[in-house]
Amino acid sequence: MESLTVKEQQMLEELATQTPDARILRRAQALLWVDRGESPAAVSERLGVSPRTIYYWHERFQRRRGQEVRSRLADGARSGRPRTALEVIDPLLAAVLDQEPRMLGYRATVWTAALLQHYLQEVHDLRVSRPSVSLALGRLRVRWKRPRHQLALRAPGWRQAKGGSNGGWRNGSGRCS
Repeated sequence: MESLTVKEQQMLEELATQTPDARILRRAQALLWVDRGESPAAVSERLGVSPRTIYYWHERFQRRRGQEVRSRLADGARSGRPRTALEVIDPLLAAVLDQEPRMLGYRATVWTAALLQHYLQEVHDLRVSRPSVSLALGRLRVRWKRPRHQLALRAPGWRQAKGGSNGGWRNGSGRCS
């Protein structure tokens, strides 16, 4: 492995003391420990990663020379489909949640995840899953209670608990028993 320059060592030490990002911290520490003479196997065991990971971090750090230190330690680009709903639906939902669904032509008085999903499809031509809508509502800190499907029933002795009588009448006299 190629040794770090004095300037790189200083920048990594400074970054390791100031970063709130645990990934960046671990990578900076790993590079510093290996540069000070520890074996990649020992460092990988300490950090709970494979030795090959230590070599990858070092290679990427060297390959990105010319960039700032934090970006040299950052994750590389990932393959696969990028998340799209995160950046798109949050502001759309935030804008519509203050309105009543009836004002937009829906036959409902409150928003539900399913109705918001339908709204995004109909108005903005966005097909998103209900879990995506629910996660967006969580990020927006929107909370609602689930509706009760059973009405609350009165306890059999509710009148006595309130200090009332048992409701019986004697002989039609109008007097309580």
